[in-house]
Amino acid sequence: MPPDPTSLPHLSARSVLLSLLLGSHPDRMSPAALVRAGAHFDIPASTVRVALTRAVAAGDLRRTGGDYALGTRLSRRQQHQDEAVLDAETDWDGSWEMAVIVVSGRAGPERAALRDLLARHRLAELREGVWTRPNNLRRPPAYADDVVLTTFKARPDADPAGLAADLWDLTGWADDGRTLLRMLTSATQPAARLAVAAALVRQLASDPLLPPALLPRNWPAGEMRKTYAAYQSELASLAVE
Repeated sequence: MPPDPTSLPHLSARSVLLSLLLGSHPDRMSPAALVRAGAHFDIPASTVRVALTRAVAAGDLRRTGGDYALGTRLSRRQQHQDEAVLDAETDWDGSWEMAVIVVSGRAGPERAALRDLLARHRLAELREGVWTRPNNLRRPPAYADDVVLTTFKARPDADPAGLAADLWDLTGWADDGRTLLRMLTSATQPAARLAVAAALVRQLASDPLLPPALLPRNWPAGEMRKTYAAYQSELASLAVE
């Protein structure tokens, strides 16, 4: 029996609207389109308008030319999300990116911000202060501009697949991904489908995007990207006049 899609809590009205814009390209929609889409999820027009106002006040959305668009923070999240959903990889030559923290004594918030930056670039911590990943992504290593880091390329002497398995819980990630795929397939109610799709894209956002040679067999990320892309098209159709 497939997992029960209703086991995931439904999204709030605000989260529904933000999810619609996170999946929209370009990341802007008219008030009328958002009201129409909200109706699909049984959200009254008045509730949609209140949620939009609060999202703008919080900086999650901004007004532009009469439309609503993602704010700065969520725009960055969309870019990270798109990297996971679209093909972000290039040919791999066997080298790894490495970032080594060479400055100590920084405040806790600064250390946390740097860890978050490296994790957003899909690096994993090999040991304290040493972060690495295969050098197979198209995205520029913007973290390299941080003055507390020394960055370089390297090749591990040990089996790289074994190193990847030590750095990331690949088996657990794949199991969770397959579960979400089954849940989305079995979900029929719009609110349940959106809740599962949101969980699916969050899972994709944590995909380390490793070279195929380092992945377990039957890695589900490709099917997950294809399924989520199809769901994005389904959502886009809700806002059509």
